[in-house]
Amino acid sequence: MTVSYTLKVAEARFGAFSGLLLRWRGSIYKLLYKEFLLFGALYAVLSVTYRLLLTQEQKHIYAQVARYCNRSADLIPLSFVLGFYVTLVVNRWWSQYTSIPLPDQLMCVISACVHGVDQSGRLLRRTLIRYANLASVLVLRSVSTRVLKRFPTMEHVVDAGFMSQEERKKFESLKSDFNKYWVPCVWFTNLAAQARRDGRIRDDIALCLILEELNKYRAKCSMLFHYDWVSIPLVYTQVVTIAVYSFFALSLVGRQFVEPETGAAESGKEPSPGLGDLDMFVPLTTLLQFFFYAGWLKVAEQLINPFGEDDDDFETNQLIDRNLQVSLLSVDDMYQNLPPAEKDQYWDEAQPQPPYTVATAAESLRPSFLGSTFNLRMSDDPEQCLQVEASPRSDLPAPFTQTPLLGRFLGTGALSPAVSLRNFGRARGAPRTPHLFRLRTELSGEEAASRIDEAEESGDEALEP
Repeated sequence: MTVSYTLKVAEARFGAFSGLLLRWRGSIYKLLYKEFLLFGALYAVLSVTYRLLLTQEQKHIYAQVARYCNRSADLIPLSFVLGFYVTLVVNRWWSQYTSIPLPDQLMCVISACVHGVDQSGRLLRRTLIRYANLASVLVLRSVSTRVLKRFPTMEHVVDAGFMSQEERKKFESLKSDFNKYWVPCVWFTNLAAQARRDGRIRDDIALCLILEELNKYRAKCSMLFHYDWVSIPLVYTQVVTIAVYSFFALSLVGRQFVEPETGAAESGKEPSPGLGDLDMFVPLTTLLQFFFYAGWLKVAEQLINPFGEDDDDFETNQLIDRNLQVSLLSVDDMYQNLPPAEKDQYWDEAQPQPPYTVATAAESLRPSFLGSTFNLRMSDDPEQCLQVEASPRSDLPAPFTQTPLLGRFLGTGALSPAVSLRNFGRARGAPRTPHLFRLRTELSGEEAASRIDEAEESGDEALEP
C-alpha cells in the first residue's frame, strides 16, 4: 500500500520532517539495511585484518594501496551520474502514474449522451462502461504483478464480472501475436455506432464526443503498455550501478585508518585526506556517505517500476475496484436521478458570504488580494499625475522623437538629434529634411514652428557644398 504522510507535513513546524525519520514502512532503512550491514561487516573485516593480522611491512604496503584507492575513488563522478539518473527515474515514475486510465470523463459523457430509462438503455450504458474497465484490467494484467496475481487467467476475469463467457470466446477467437487489450475498445466503438443508429445517441456530435473520450482512455492504456515495454536503456542503469559499487569497493580499502605516509611528519606535509593521525574504529563519515549514495540508488531501484509490490508502488487493485464501482454508479443509479432544483440561501444577496467557524474566523478579516501594484505608493506631487500627449505630433515625420535625457543636460530648449535613417544612403538628389527635431512639450505651437523652420534652414546650409 502506498505510504502517505501528507497530513503529517500539512504545516511547517518544528520537527515536522524529523518525525518521519522514525517510520519503518516505506523508509530508506527498510530498503538499505541489508546492504548497509554488509558494507559495515566488510569494512570491519578489513580493519581487523590490518590491525591484528598483518606484519609491519605488510601494513606499510596496505597503507600505500589504501592511499591509492582513496585517491582513485574521488575520480568517479558519482554525484553527477547518479543525480541525472534519479531525476530521469522520478520523472518517468510520475509520467507512468498520470498514464493510468481513469474512466471519470468517459462515464460522465456516457451518462449524458446515451439515453433510455428502459432496460435496454440501462444495459447499453453499463456495457459500454464495462468494456472500458475491461480494457484497463487487461492492460494492468500486462504491467502489474499485483493485478496478474489477482487475475492470473482469463477465467478469473470472467468470474470477476468484467467479461462474459461469450465475450471471452470472441476474445480468444481473435488470433494475434500481440497484446489484445485494445479489443474491448473496438467493441465499445461498434456498440456506440449501433446505439447511434438505434437513436439511443441522438446526434453525431454526441457520438463524436463519446469516441473522443474513449480515444483518450485508450491512449492512456497504450502509453502504460509502452512504458512497460520500453525501459530506461540498460546501459544507463549499468553505468550508474557500476559507478556506485566501484566507488564503495574502493572506499572499503581507501577509507581505512592506516599509518601516515612515511616521511610526512619530517617533511612538514599534511597527511593524506581522511588518513590523518586520528585513529577511529568506526568510519562515521564513510558510513554516512554510503547511506546517502546507496540510498539514492535504492530510490531509483524502487521507482523504476512502480507496478510491483513494494511499499510505495501503485495500488492498482484498489484502482480497479474504485473505477468499476464509480463508473457503474455514474451510468446506472445516477442516470437522470437528480435532486430537485431549489433556490440557494444566497438567492437575494448581492455579495454572498459563507460562514466561518471559530477556528477560521481570523481569515475573514484579511483583505482580499487585488494585485501587487495596489500596494504601490504613488508620488504626492500633482504634476506627476498630469496627462501629456506621448505620441509624436501629426505634422512631424514619425521617425523623429524626443530624447528627454539629453534635454536635461542641454537645457529646456534642447532639441533631439534623432535623424531619419531614410535620409542616408541616397546616391543622388537633395536629401529629405535631414535634421528635423522634436521639441519639448513645454514649447507653445508658434514657438515650436519657428524652431523647426530654423532647424531646417541651418540643416540646408550645412549640407550645401
